[in-house]
Amino acid sequence: MTADSSIHLPPPAGSAASPQAGAVLGRKPVISREDIVVAALRLVGPQRSVSSLSLREVAREAGIAPNSFYRQFRDMDELAVALIDLAGSSLRQIIGEARQRAVHGRSVVRSSVEAFMERLRGGDKLLHILLCEGAVGSDAFKQAVDRQLNFFEEELRLDLIRLAETNQTGLYEPALTARAITRLVFAMGAVAMDQPPERYPELTEQLEKMVRMIVTGTQVLGNPR
Repeated sequence: MTADSSIHLPPPAGSAASPQAGAVLGRKPVISREDIVVAALRLVGPQRSVSSLSLREVAREAGIAPNSFYRQFRDMDELAVALIDLAGSSLRQIIGEARQRAVHGRSVVRSSVEAFMERLRGGDKLLHILLCEGAVGSDAFKQAVDRQLNFFEEELRLDLIRLAETNQTGLYEPALTARAITRLVFAMGAVAMDQPPERYPELTEQLEKMVRMIVTGTQVLGNPR
């Protein structure tokens, strides 16, 4: 399975190309984990979290019998964790794209914030899952989200150290700085999901300034007089 939020989504259930479209097609003889993940992604949205999906609902969308679900996933919690893990990989790809932008002379902070907000504004379902499930899901979901955030924080910590060495700036508690930035971005992302599109430029500007405040603060604290 690709760890990319651009994963191809088959046509909606009931369309001419959907396996549920005609009785002659019947249920799929072979089902993969990716088929089930894609089916679940078709069902989630701004008003539907992963935690609200039922096994029968996902099985019906995937065109399989409920019992076939268990050949790939132990239960709905395992499916949700797989979606969260995929979402975490998607987020790290977003930041990787931002790093590429920064290589061409743009600010790392600005590029990273813009990349994050652009994907959010574009309705990235995987990003929505990562932002939502840590607040409304089960303990297993929350632990999976926290694990993904920890991965992101570690990558950011290494980036902060690298940038501080390159630019010869101070750096105070890089792990704590990375955590502060990560939690801020996710909190602002969760707020932005409920806002109209016209507010995104303002929210992007605010988020960039907040991240810069944290970075400036850690540089000052890292250079005690």
